[in-house]
Amino acid sequence: MKALFILATIGLAVAAPARADDVVSKAQARAFDQRVFTKAPGQKSYACFTRHYDADHLMRHPKQKVSAMQLLVTAEIPHGEREISYSFRLGVNYRDRPGDFDSSGSCEHARAENAGHAVRYSCPVDCEGGGIEIAMAKEDISAIVSLTRITVWQRNNRPDDEAGDALVAGTDDKIFRVDRSDVADCAGLVTDRKELAAIRHK
Repeated sequence: MKALFILATIGLAVAAPARADDVVSKAQARAFDQRVFTKAPGQKSYACFTRHYDADHLMRHPKQKVSAMQLLVTAEIPHGEREISYSFRLGVNYRDRPGDFDSSGSCEHARAENAGHAVRYSCPVDCEGGGIEIAMAKEDISAIVSLTRITVWQRNNRPDDEAGDALVAGTDDKIFRVDRSDVADCAGLVTDRKELAAIRHK
């Protein structure tokens, strides 16, 4: 299991030029999109995954810092363009500090060197903010979020407010399984009013 999900360094993996055997074909990309969104993405599509860790889980993983996680993945075709772009928003709550924390960034299809070159999304955060990788679990009812380090900000603070903090992978904070949920369950990650209204009516 340990070898399934993590690239050695997410930022380097995104920046490094792809080798010929690492190129994701259009057919493979479409197949992975369908796993994430349950169907081929349209003009704008969302997938929401959430997890609230109960007391029993946290007792069995005493070094886990995260008590809850929400993941919203978006695929859209920007106005005037033909290609789909992908992005993520990640919400985190900690077991030992109050407040809601968020991060976000763009995503692209990539292969995982240590997972049989399985396709997943590689999602960096700007300004050397680390990032995440998103894979799909068996039967596509859960997503697997893996990280080495990602910068998060307290919700409603802008990323340039110098309020950034880093969630660093520790013993129990490297890999998270988050379960498919109603898109409205990820509404707290959205700040744009029109987009929020659209999500709530999905």
